[in-house]
Amino acid sequence: MQIHRAKPKLLLLTGLSILLTGCSISDWYNGYYAERTAIIKAHKERDAYYNAESPEMKELRKKNDAYCTELASRPENRVVERGYKNRVFNEAMYRVCMRERGTPTFGTYESMQEAKRRAERRARGEIIPEYW
Repeated sequence: MQIHRAKPKLLLLTGLSILLTGCSISDWYNGYYAERTAIIKAHKERDAYYNAESPEMKELRKKNDAYCTELASRPENRVVERGYKNRVFNEAMYRVCMRERGTPTFGTYESMQEAKRRAERRARGEIIPEYW
């Protein structure tokens, strides 16, 4: 009797071990799942940033976006990049233009917040100042 009961358990255990060896859960969790979760979190933060703006600010952002996109797309402002004979959009110029006109992009806003946090930590003595 006991031999018959052990066979299905052994078969189930062997099947599960073969299945789990074939596709490692740690690889899936640390790779695909973690990346997907980080992307979803970043999209939620970006959407929350843009949705929190007032209607006037959204209108100003539209105007600034049109102006800065046109400015960064001009042929004389395009950036030379390998593999592109007509150059590419000047992303750095676009971000600076948006920031200077009062509507920073989410990436610029994040980097400004990070700089503030580092300055606060440095003032509290948590971070030793870096000298070049």
